[in-house]
Amino acid sequence: MRAYLFILIISALVAYLLTPMVRRVAERGQIFSPLRERDVHSVPTPRLGGVAMFGAVIVGLIFASQTPFLQRIFSDMGPIIGIAGAATVLCVLGIIDDIWDLHWITKLAGQALAAGFMAINGVALLSIPFGGVIIGSPRMSIIITILVVLVTINAVNFVDGLDGLAAGVVAIGGSAFFIYSYGLARDASPESYANLASLITAILVGACVGFLPHNFNPARIFMGDSGSMLIGLLLAASTIRVTGQVDPALLGEERVFATFLPIVLPVAVMFLPLLDLGLAVIRRLMAGQSPFSADAKHLHHRMLRLGHSHARAVLILYTWTALIAFGSVMLLLMPWIYVVCIVGGLFAITLIFTFYPLRVRQKAREEIS
Repeated sequence: MRAYLFILIISALVAYLLTPMVRRVAERGQIFSPLRERDVHSVPTPRLGGVAMFGAVIVGLIFASQTPFLQRIFSDMGPIIGIAGAATVLCVLGIIDDIWDLHWITKLAGQALAAGFMAINGVALLSIPFGGVIIGSPRMSIIITILVVLVTINAVNFVDGLDGLAAGVVAIGGSAFFIYSYGLARDASPESYANLASLITAILVGACVGFLPHNFNPARIFMGDSGSMLIGLLLAASTIRVTGQVDPALLGEERVFATFLPIVLPVAVMFLPLLDLGLAVIRRLMAGQSPFSADAKHLHHRMLRLGHSHARAVLILYTWTALIAFGSVMLLLMPWIYVVCIVGGLFAITLIFTFYPLRVRQKAREEIS
């Protein structure tokens, strides 16, 4: 655990120190997020924050390769090259998009290319959780992996609409997933439980935590697509790698289900982004629009319309993410009845805070009438 914590801190420090430098470059290059009708920020804000996060990822990997406890992970460089190469492709693609605003088809093609490169180098979905189905065809494994990565990347991209929201949600979800993957590796291989999934998640959380002080409301810099696509890729990579670390035959029925659920549909750590993505796709298709067309009806927009301030809306969405992500992890640590009681109580409290502005409005109307 100390080795992972060390890498997390290194990644956080690098992201924190690099972000002001990247901000100055973006300001001098006039790389600002445009003021559009659907946006909630009121002043031009520099982007390219993902470049600082990418730097944190690379430095984190370099330090990890020199850490004795983690060195066995680097004995097989294929997956490392796959993840680092895919991250580089997406970061470059995001920089180009942040500067020139690429068409969504171009971005989707670049995302698929990066996901395919990662899958070819060993970070691929090898099995399907239900019924212990093994994906026998390498081609099918790559295709399914690409689909999973595309969904995760665009779910993070869709939720990146308020200051600090995407970085915070991914940091919280990633923290919950790290606890699970670390415990899973210890159970499956107690003699040497260093694993790539936990390492990538620790680096991801560190990069998000280091970037967050610059990005929380009022944000001084946005991560841009260079950041949102990067952290979506890393989150997908860490969940996919779990299948390559654990033999389902060695685990109990409950743990097998919980192991693979985040890979097929990472509801536990990505509930809000996936919900937002799903609602957006349905909403736009029903309106006869492209699923990638922009609008101002995302969950964070609805939170603002309820009457929450910018910062409070973000904190409430953080709470929902933590409740669902850590609630799922708790199922592996204590009896389900305790989890239901704890999560149920916190769910009710969070629900009250979420819809409290509606009650305030109703009381105000009653007083006026």
